[in-house]
This record gives sequence, C-alpha cells and structure tokens, in this order.
Amino acid sequence: MSVPKDYRYTETHEWAKFEEDHVVSVGLTEYAQDKLGDIVSVEFPRMGDEIEKGEPIGMVDSQKASSEMIAPVSGVVMEVNELLDDDPAVVNSDPYDEGWFIRIEIEEAEQMDELMTAEDYEEMLGQLDDEE
Repeated sequence: MSVPKDYRYTETHEWAKFEEDHVVSVGLTEYAQDKLGDIVSVEFPRMGDEIEKGEPIGMVDSQKASSEMIAPVSGVVMEVNELLDDDPAVVNSDPYDEGWFIRIEIEEAEQMDELMTAEDYEEMLGQLDDEE
C-alpha cells in the first residue's frame, strides 16, 4: 500500500499536501479508499467555504458504506476537484494525485506539523492490520 512520504495524514485517513504557499490539497488515503471499495459519489464544500480542522467537510459514498471526510487543517476552500463529480472512481484509481478533493488556503502553516508523517501513518496502519 502506497504512503507518499511528502504528505501528512490524519487518524481518520485523510491526507494533506502542501502545493504552494499556504495552499494544501486534501484527499482520502489509499487505505481508506481500499476499505470503502468502489466509490460512487463524493460531496465536499464549495469554493469560498471556511472549514475548521477536525470538523466534517464532506461525504464519500461507496457500494459498501458512507464515510465522512474530516478537515485536516482550517482555512478557506480555494478549489474543488470537479473531475470527481463526473468520475468519483478516480479516488479508487489514483487517490494521491488525480483523486484529490479540495485545496485549502490554510490559516496557519504550523497546522501541517500537527498531522502524522508518512512513517507515523504507516505505523498506525500496521497496528490496525494487527487488530484485524
């Protein structure tokens, strides 16, 4: 399972990646999309919406279940991935690149330091696998 090293992660399986000054892309990890199965729809905030770290920002619906997306950082939604409106399965095939959900202009760049590193996330996944 792929865990890109230059991304940050949440315990609820969202990823965050710096794109440029104070702009962060957010998506769902490969682990999460694998557990959900074939994704059939996604809902996320609109451009200009203010979001708060730790608060729900959308839904991911699959053939198996629905799951809330939780904001990994606070800020303003600068862009949404309209590709997912027409083809939500992109999240399954390419969760870390084409399958991003939103781009956020974050309030404080230090929020990224509060998220898990790739190594921390891999360790957490190892513990989850041990529990199964």
